Parts: sequence; structure tokens; C-alpha cells
Amino acid sequence: MLRRSKRDVNGVLLLNKPLGITSNDAMIRIRGIFHAQKAGHTGALDPLATGMLPICLGEATKYSQFLLEADKAYDVTARFGQRTTTSDAEGEIIKEAKVRFNEDVLLSAMNTFMGKQKQVPSMYSALKYEGKPLYEYARKGIEVPREARDITIYEFTLYGFDGRDAQMHVKCSKGTYIRSLIDDLGEYLGCGAHVIKLDRSQVADYPKDRMVSFEDIDRICDEAHAKGFAAFGALDALLLPVDTAVSKLPIITLSPDEGRAILQGKQLKVRPVNMLTTDLQPIRIYINTPSCGSVFAGVGDIKYDHLYPKRLISMSKIPLDTVTADPFMVSSGIDE
Repeated sequence: MLRRSKRDVNGVLLLNKPLGITSNDAMIRIRGIFHAQKAGHTGALDPLATGMLPICLGEATKYSQFLLEADKAYDVTARFGQRTTTSDAEGEIIKEAKVRFNEDVLLSAMNTFMGKQKQVPSMYSALKYEGKPLYEYARKGIEVPREARDITIYEFTLYGFDGRDAQMHVKCSKGTYIRSLIDDLGEYLGCGAHVIKLDRSQVADYPKDRMVSFEDIDRICDEAHAKGFAAFGALDALLLPVDTAVSKLPIITLSPDEGRAILQGKQLKVRPVNMLTTDLQPIRIYINTPSCGSVFAGVGDIKYDHLYPKRLISMSKIPLDTVTADPFMVSSGIDE
């Protein structure tokens, strides 16, 4: 049986991750469906969590770190009156108490968790200690030291409360563990709490209406195959451009000659870009080509009026002498 060769496909897929599958397994499945040479996800969701999981394919994998560091938003259902070992419904109950507060008290308690703060990650997180994820130690009953991390809670909204379960919305900075937030809230209120449902609704500024499920993808493949076509054209149309992964960064646009130099790894003296600083700052690089306009070339660092290459699109994909339009490299228009 002949093996189908992997494709050089590039872009970001917004997967609506289903319940019961790890983020890594979801990424592997998408890479297989697209026959992509390279793939990576941008921040793990637990098997019990659902929602937006940006999956980077091809050249987009170079910029996944920027999405790992992006702000995120979640819809969460918390159950009060029970604390568990894992801070979610999978764990064993280790504390039970009556819920003696009303909605006003809950809102007041939630307000104390707003803003910048320190958070100690859960022992059931994927953070590593001496090369192993914390959850591996936790499953063996081993407690290891964890450093408190700086996080920010931008929004903490209550949608509903029935005296036991609460529906909430959280917008937060990178590195925030929602299970730990709910566990801390339960301890603050004196009755314990754990997560029974968690859905990530936002990563950076990606539009929710561009999310697709595995069911959507299966349907697209079935429709194409029923017509006797390969599904790759329809699948590739689901991808967002590579530069959407770095849409928050400021922009600098280079001439073709400057672009050629930066793609060869040379640093450039450039005109000021209104972010003069003594520290290196990341910036999006575009090359103004004669045949297809502004083309995304990658990310560099800028300091004063000097630009240093950092993570660049493969030079073979930007042939400056004979540029051909490639949708994955064209500026997305998001936050520009």
C-alpha cells in the first residue's frame, strides 16, 4: 500500500476541541486529516475541557509561542460544596460543606479575585518538575514544590447561580489555571468548589465563528469524496493566515531589497517605527513586493532603528524575483 506524501500546508485551524480527547491527540488527528508535514497546538486543554484550540500547520508552527502567551477566555461551571483532589469532576471528593452564601456574597468573593495576583498551579497541571509533568507526580500521591505565577484576571462574570452550581465567564492572562481559580474561590468561601464543565471560548482575538469541529471536517470530506474530489481544497479554506498568530505585534514593511537581506539573516538599519526602545521588542515583518503587495515574512526584534531577524518564513516561499501570490502569507488584516 502506497503511503500518501505529506503536504506543505500552512495556516491556523481553529478547532472546537471535543470532550474526552487530549489536545495532543486532537493535533495529531488534524495533522493526519490535512496530511500536513508539521503541526502543533497552542496551549493544552484537558480532556474534560472543550472549546477553541488553535492548531498551527506548517510555517505557522514557528509562531505558536505567541498564541501560548495570548490572553484567553473561558466559560466555566463550578460546583460549590465539594472540593476534589484534581479541582475538577474527575477527582476524589476530599471536602464537603454546606453552601451558606447567596448570589451577592458570591459576586463579592469573585470580585476579590480580579486583577493581578499570584496563583499556585495545580498538581494536576502539565507544568514540568525535573523533566516530568506535575500530574505524573500527583497520580502517585507525590506533592512537589510549585512556584506561584503572576497572572491577571481581566473579567470574572457570573451568569447564573442555583445555590450549588454557578455559570461563570473568565477572561485571563496566559498561565492561568481555571481549576485552581475555582478551587481558590471555594476555599475563600469556606465550602470548597470544583469545575464540572470548562469551555475555552477565546484565544487572542480569533473569531469564534471560524471554529470548526471534527464533525464539520468529516462532513466536508464526505461531501468532497461524494463528488469524486479530494477534500484538501475545502479543508485548506478553513485555515486562517499564518500572520494571525502574531496579530497583536506592531508592523514594519520592508522594500524588496531590505526583505531579501532580512531573509538572509542580516540585521538592518531601518526607519523608526514609533516604538523606539532600549530593549528588544518583537515586530511583524512584511515585504512590499511588486507582484502581490504586502507579504508576511515573519517576526523580528527591533531596538532603536535596528531590525534583527528572529522567526522568519522559509525564504523559498518568498521568491522576491518572481513572487507568486500565496494566501497563507498575505496579511490577514486583523489588528493592523
